[in-house]
Amino acid sequence: MSMDLDAPMPLAAPAPTQGVTATILCADCGAPIDGMTAIDAKCYDCFKLTKDISLGIQREATLHFCRDCDRWLQRWVSASPESRELLALCLKKLSLNRTRIIDASFIWTEPHSRRVRVKLVVQQAVSEDKVMQQALEVVYVVAYQQCPECAKSYTANVWRANVQVRQKVPHKRTFLYLEQLILKHGAHRDTINIKEAKDGIDFFYSARNQAEKFVDFLNSVVPVRVKKSSELISQDSHTAKKSFKFTFSCEIIPICKDDLVALPISLAKQSGNISPLSLCHKIGTAIYLLDPYTLQTADISSPVYWRAPFGALADTKELVEFMVMDCELVGPTKGKWVLGEVELAKASDLGTNTKTYWTRTHLGGLLHAGDSVMGYMLSGTNFNNPEFEAIEQSNTYASRIPDVMVVKKHYPNRPRNRKRVWKVKRMAKDEGELLPKKADQERMDREFEQFLQDIEQDDDFRAGVQLYKQPKRHPHPDEMSMADTEDDDDDDGAPQVNMEELLDDFDELTMEDDA
Repeated sequence: MSMDLDAPMPLAAPAPTQGVTATILCADCGAPIDGMTAIDAKCYDCFKLTKDISLGIQREATLHFCRDCDRWLQRWVSASPESRELLALCLKKLSLNRTRIIDASFIWTEPHSRRVRVKLVVQQAVSEDKVMQQALEVVYVVAYQQCPECAKSYTANVWRANVQVRQKVPHKRTFLYLEQLILKHGAHRDTINIKEAKDGIDFFYSARNQAEKFVDFLNSVVPVRVKKSSELISQDSHTAKKSFKFTFSCEIIPICKDDLVALPISLAKQSGNISPLSLCHKIGTAIYLLDPYTLQTADISSPVYWRAPFGALADTKELVEFMVMDCELVGPTKGKWVLGEVELAKASDLGTNTKTYWTRTHLGGLLHAGDSVMGYMLSGTNFNNPEFEAIEQSNTYASRIPDVMVVKKHYPNRPRNRKRVWKVKRMAKDEGELLPKKADQERMDREFEQFLQDIEQDDDFRAGVQLYKQPKRHPHPDEMSMADTEDDDDDDGAPQVNMEELLDDFDELTMEDDA
């Protein structure tokens, strides 16, 4: 049974009133009716067939939709299909003319039809004591129109605020971690463009407050120093209105995780009298330092650092592989760190040189005889650093300089280009004219691989990164034996990422026919 949407829908037929006598006949059907209550000398049934209260309400309208940002033209708001927000947007397109809407609902249409059908039930007073309601259908045609924000994103030099993030180091390890923090918190949603630059990244915004919001985010995750500048674009001499472009320069402290740091002696005494020769074990809102000889920690905030800046004495490129010959625990523990004394030998000297080195390390609970570690070789190394020279000339700290500074445990048997069951997302950036050369691309690949290894080995480091499940690939039957062999080789005692920590990547979900 089909329902005529344009047919009148009375609330209720008037009940016959006792004691009311018929005085006239209906002008259409001739039925006796009361002339005092009749409308246009017609009975109720004839009147509702001739009266249309939906006159003046358009049956077709147009909705404008931006395909780039998925927003609708009503101050450009976001609304999902068949949502309350979209229904309110549709009703605002109608002119009702004293007609009140009683009910409104969507009628299902094909998603690709570019049509939105809405069923309305309207009500209007036809006399002093009688109301009438009627159902009708309105069809909206979806027209594509680009919003001003998206139009600016496709036009050069339309930004109003620029955030220049820089770190003067020869690698991109800090930016890889910062990129994951930005993706995790969605701090890049308001950008109109992200562009690679020398020693950093540029973020472009269409409004000043959006850039200030991003600068506040940077201050909450990494130690930065911010400088602000403005440039006058135009000025109206009649109304005194001015238009500016704003630039925020954010310089990250040039110290990275696992770097060897030589502090100024005065700053080391102010930071809890920690040893001036320390390791940077974490980067957050400050630099977090660790003395492997005593397990003492200290943090240096950004304002304190910029009052007396210093650089890294050595970075991860200068790490040397050592073999653990013996390990003994010497007592104190602090969280996951256990103080131990280890006897080390350079892995490159095994079989040719029997020289060993004794040192203390914070990894006493992880190391055993036969393990491999990565550390900095201080014995016989020349550093062109004024802070390190001051430490060597100091009567207090010169005797505390170790031969080797152990940084982390190393797993040499792990395959380099193995297949992981997880992945991380990357931001879409405009490289511009800074396309990497072949040598630079190989260096960037090594840095990204080292970043992935840090995620696997450090739980605290992994807490700031969102990991996603790698999409499953159905192997060919001939590849099954090879895959089983690779899985057996991965079990080398190295730390792994638990499957419970992985998120589903909904961007790559597709509808496939299992048949």
